[in-house]
This record gives sequence, C-alpha cells and structure tokens, in this order.
Amino acid sequence: MQSCEISSDSTDDPLSSGFRRHQQPRIVVIGAGLAGLAATKTLLENGFTNVTVLEASDRIGGRVLSVQFGKATLELGATWIHGANGNPVYHLAEDNGLLEHTTEEECSVGRISLYAKNGVAHYQTNSGKRIPKDLVEEFSDLYNEVYELTQEFFQNGKPVGAETKNSVGIFTRDLVRKKIMLDPDDSESTKKLKLSMLQQYLKVESCESSSPNMDEVSLSEFGEWTEIPGAHHVIPAGFIKVIELLSQDIPGRVLHVNKPVRRIHWNYSCPDAEDSDGADHNQDQRPGPAPVRVECEDGEWLAADHVILTASLGVLKKAHETLFSPSLPLDKALAVQKLGISTTDKIFLEFAEPFWSPECNSIQFVWEDEAQLESPAYPDELWYRKICSFDVLYPPERYGHMLSGWICGDEALRMERCDDETVAEICTELLRKFTGNQNIPKPRRILRSAWGSNPYIRGSYSFTRVGSSGGDVEQLAEPLPYNKSTKAPPLQVLFAGEATHRKYYSTTHGALLSGQREANRLIDLYHDLFNAETTKPNM
Repeated sequence: MQSCEISSDSTDDPLSSGFRRHQQPRIVVIGAGLAGLAATKTLLENGFTNVTVLEASDRIGGRVLSVQFGKATLELGATWIHGANGNPVYHLAEDNGLLEHTTEEECSVGRISLYAKNGVAHYQTNSGKRIPKDLVEEFSDLYNEVYELTQEFFQNGKPVGAETKNSVGIFTRDLVRKKIMLDPDDSESTKKLKLSMLQQYLKVESCESSSPNMDEVSLSEFGEWTEIPGAHHVIPAGFIKVIELLSQDIPGRVLHVNKPVRRIHWNYSCPDAEDSDGADHNQDQRPGPAPVRVECEDGEWLAADHVILTASLGVLKKAHETLFSPSLPLDKALAVQKLGISTTDKIFLEFAEPFWSPECNSIQFVWEDEAQLESPAYPDELWYRKICSFDVLYPPERYGHMLSGWICGDEALRMERCDDETVAEICTELLRKFTGNQNIPKPRRILRSAWGSNPYIRGSYSFTRVGSSGGDVEQLAEPLPYNKSTKAPPLQVLFAGEATHRKYYSTTHGALLSGQREANRLIDLYHDLFNAETTKPNM
C-alpha cells in the first residue's frame, strides 16, 4: 500500500524552494512592448532570474510612442486606456497617479478617437458647407442602430446571410442605404448627403478597427471584441509612463535593445554548441542542452528553455516562414495568414491660432461624390481621400492649437512615403476645401506616425478578417510544441501580444494581459514540477 509523505521543505512555496534546488530555466522574451515587459515583470516577481529581453528597435515600448512636441506630449501610438473597471492598464495608471491631471471633459464615453466629450463634431462637405447638426444626429442614430445589429451575429448566434459575404462593411452599407432610400420624409438631396455621410462613418470605423476597409472585417466575429465598462482615458504625461512603470524594476542587464532576431530554432536537436563565434555572451546561462536556440541578426546565438515571442501580427505575416525552424505547424501558419492587421496613422498639425470655433471638437470630411461608391479604393495620387477627420486636441492649455488627422489602410502607407512638406500642404488644402475658409494658414509644424513601414511593427493592431475567427486567435496563442508532442520539452515557444487575446485584441490591456498569461504558463509549469517533487512516495 502506498502512502504519500510531504517533505520537510514543502511548507515553503514550491516555486521558491524548487529554484533553490535546481538551476534556473533560461527564458528569452522577444519584444519589449507592453506584452514583453508585462511577461518579464511577472516572471521576475515570481523568482525567475535567468530572463533575457531582446528588442529589435532602439527603444522599448513597441506600439507605445509618446513624443515631446514643444510643451505637449503627443501619442504616435497608443493613446487611450479603453475602459476602467477591471482594466489592468487603467488600474496601473490610476494607482500611480498618472490620471491626476486627466480632465473630466477628456474622459470620452463615445467615439474612442475624440479628445473631448464636450463640443460638437463639424461635418463638412467638400463644397465647403457644414451639414446641419440635426441632420447629423438623425443619421448618427440610424448608423448606430445598424451598428448594434452587427454585434448580434456573434453575441446571439444569429446566422449571417450569404448576401453580406460575412462582411461588416457590406452588411452596414446595404442596410443603411436601404433605410435611407425608404425614408419618405427626406428629399433626394438629403438622401444623397446621408449616403455620403455613410462612407465617412465607415472610414472612421476602419481607422478604429485598423482595417483597410470595413468590407474586410468579419461580421460573424465582430461582436466578440469586448468593451471594458467605463470611459476612455488619456494619460496627460504620455502613455510611455505605463511603459516606464512596467520596466522600472527590470535590471539593465536583462534588457537588450537594437537586438533583432533572425530565427528561433525550436525542438533543437543539434549537438550542444557554443555561440556561433565561440564566445560566451551569456555568463548567467547554464550550460547543457537547450530545446530552443535564438539566432540574432548580429550572429549571436542564445540557448533557452523557453521563448516568449511578442512580435506583432504584421511581423509574423511578413517573416514567419523564415523566423521559425522548423516551420510553424500548418494550422498556426494559417491563423497568421487569416487574421487581419492594417495601418492606422495619425497626422498632427500645430497652428499658431485656431481657425475652428470654440465648440468644435472635430472636423469630419464628407465627400459628396462618394454617395454611391462601394468600399472606396483610391488610386495612389488620391490617397488623401482616406483621411476621415481631424480631431481637436483638448485641452488647449496642454496642447496648444493642435489637430490630429486619421488615415488607414493602403492609403496610410502611401501617406508614409510622402515627405512632411507634401503632407502638410495636402492637409491644409483639405481643411480649406471642407471648411470653405481659404485663409487657413499652413501649420507651423507637423508630426505623423508611420506604423506600416516600421520593419519591426508592420501595422497598428489586429482585427478579425473575413474568413477568420476567434479560434484563429486561440490557435495563434497556442504554445509550441503542442501538447500532443509529449516527448518534447514543453512550452518551448510561447506567443503573446494584442493579436493573441481573443476578447481584447487591438488594445493595450489585451497586450498586457497576454504577456502575463504566458508568464503564468511558465510559473504554473514549474510550480507543478517542483510541487510534484516535494511529494515523496513511502512504501
């Protein structure tokens, strides 16, 4: 008869006592954005000491990029904390005083890209006329009514009609058009104006979804993205402060910037060898066989027991065929292929004086000649037609007189290829055209993002593309090797980043939570391993 007897050191935490008996596992975290830093912080706090972070670029933060622009801090990347209740980014910011100077007016509960919930959006046509406020509100109610219907397909398991091609854009455009045309109270000119507004609303939706256009966003999956209750908060001192909080207790020896990775060799079966140049670059790494080898662009190889990869979906799409040896399993490679990511860029324009009225919180561009267009696709020279709006940064005491323009998709990539002078001139002409004010001066300064052409990012954030599902997100997040490969060492390559969070993809809290999730996989692995060792069978 067997009985179990707990050893004397079992009163200690199994993880802590286990690490005292065994050499530390070697963990390499690839990427020092929110996911990578959250994973690293969690591992270090739980007793893992042999952790190395490799960041390809010359800075930490990933898609968080706060830039000092005169007295103002502008966000070229992440801007809003989306929701409060239970949002770890919100609680991190709130607990550390980062929201003390966030004004009540900034806490938008509506459109996420507005800097002030007060004021009025000015919808301007390309003939220089402002659309009456009551007409805007009437159309907005109609659009929002249809938007709510797009959520029901996932949330209520509602079947998707074949005529929609499972596309949010096609469904929304067809239904809103039908409702506009059947309204007996509207004149033909009013109907045409509302149809033009529909195109503008879909452009805004594309920027917020970071999709090339809403036709590419899956209708059956659209409602799975989950909104955390509460307002959208701006961090006045910059979102980079969240990055600083996550990284402040990570030792300098752990973080390595300018360290791009060429290839991850997993299920590594070659004879154990020194680094490719014969030098020992990692004195703290234990000798002996390693299931994973990380090959860096500079020729250095790092031995690892586990790698947490936080590369963006854009990087995986571009590089997964060469980044992994052996190649990714087919189902994971298909998930990378099917899920969507596009570019949403900002264009900041600074003016000496405001040309907009005090109550104006944004200038929305409505092209009247686009009323009957299907999903707009513009020739290269007309890329500027994808700029959907300019928001007024608020408060002026912090930002001065600043506008933030929005553009997405292939047109954003074309904008990135232009020089500042060209973009400033085009934006000035657009503002003159739509406001009807030919006296608007050129901006004093311009600042813009370029996420699409950044080789270490390649896009802004992910979306569920037509043909993909939440199951593909889960597949992307599944560690390698899969559990069925029982003979191989477990959890060799783990995947984190916003695109791997099924409910919160595209968000900063999704990125942070995904990093913690993968760190906790390793914590649980070693906790169970060491816990099992402390239980000794006694005959």
